[in-house]
Amino acid sequence: MNRMTLKSANDLFNQGKFENAREIYSRIRSQGTKNYEIVKQLGKIALFSNHFKEAENFLKEAIILEPKKEEPKILLTEVFYRQDKFQEVVSLLQQIGKEEEVKRFKSFKGILPNQIKGDVEFTKIDFIKTDPLPIIKLKVNEDKVVNFFIDTGAAETILDKKFAEDLGVEIFFSRKGTFAGGKKASVQFGKINSITLGEFTIKNLPVVILPVRHFSELVFGGTEVDGIIGTTLFYHFITTMDYVEGELILRRKNKTNLSKIDQEIKEKKMFEIPFWMAGDHYIVAWGRVNKSKPLLFFVDTGLAGGGFTCPESTIKEAGIDLLTDQASVGVGGGGKVQTIPFIVDKLSLGAVVEYNIRGVFTGGTSLNEVLGFQIGGIISHMFFRKYALTFDFIKMRLILQKKTSASNISIK
Repeated sequence: MNRMTLKSANDLFNQGKFENAREIYSRIRSQGTKNYEIVKQLGKIALFSNHFKEAENFLKEAIILEPKKEEPKILLTEVFYRQDKFQEVVSLLQQIGKEEEVKRFKSFKGILPNQIKGDVEFTKIDFIKTDPLPIIKLKVNEDKVVNFFIDTGAAETILDKKFAEDLGVEIFFSRKGTFAGGKKASVQFGKINSITLGEFTIKNLPVVILPVRHFSELVFGGTEVDGIIGTTLFYHFITTMDYVEGELILRRKNKTNLSKIDQEIKEKKMFEIPFWMAGDHYIVAWGRVNKSKPLLFFVDTGLAGGGFTCPESTIKEAGIDLLTDQASVGVGGGGKVQTIPFIVDKLSLGAVVEYNIRGVFTGGTSLNEVLGFQIGGIISHMFFRKYALTFDFIKMRLILQKKTSASNISIK
């Protein structure tokens, strides 16, 4: 095996060029090489693409080659988790000694997690507010009508801590989480019976518990919010956030709905942008800032009132001027964060281009350290404000339909 070739594949992976890396890893493997690093990386890339059987096979092979290594076991838990195969997750967590997490997943034995009920193919839920982030009304446990905001920067559905206490949600374990600006906060993990969005009820949900109600005043001008809808719920549907019409559309993941969307793409000349998903919710796709080289962006819709944030390396790469005289204190999941605004002259995601997008710089821990590959920034709310944004986790693509000029945007 050529060590330089393996190094070049690893370098491509670290740059976020997953398909290029996969080609080299596969070529080396086809030469009969049995190498832990190669099959583990092939498993990881397959997971990022939601190619579950392929990911499972590679990661199981990696475990056979290096039984004491934790990483392929952790990746394999994610493969099973995304498919709601929680009892397979239990076995792997036990192998790596994560007993506190085992208890929560064991509690789903004999029931189907994230079970979708409803006699419809799709449902629409109006936004109560669209700015600074979309808020929808939903039911928790079939009787509590509450407001949640939408944020793909979250993974599992999040309940406010006090709201969860009032519901009597069982807490299985807690740990520290990292939020905007690198802030840390305690995160609790539980489950609820159901949530109802429009005409769909999703039963047996794993949930995260955090203080959320403080966003009501600080972010939403007094509109009370009791939770957050994140990416985990989104990927159980073909999900559209229509910022212009002010509605969330959930479609069942099936061939009929997929065919209808493919037809709409042709008729309405929508944009298709491939994406990958790392970890439990990191949707990443290629874009550019100003005249930068291509950069991989995390599609996190939860930057209230903003369209972009990035590390210092991108500030320099894109020649962005920070408006330091306008620095202020914002709020994230971990508490207060200092924010410095800036304006991006030109921001693109795939072939979609927008101009004069407001951004904020918060510093803190780079996502590179969390994900193991380079992230150029987070693209968010105001970039998508003129569009209907669809997440298709079957074909792993974002679909954007531009619906109006800026002057015609409806405000809710």
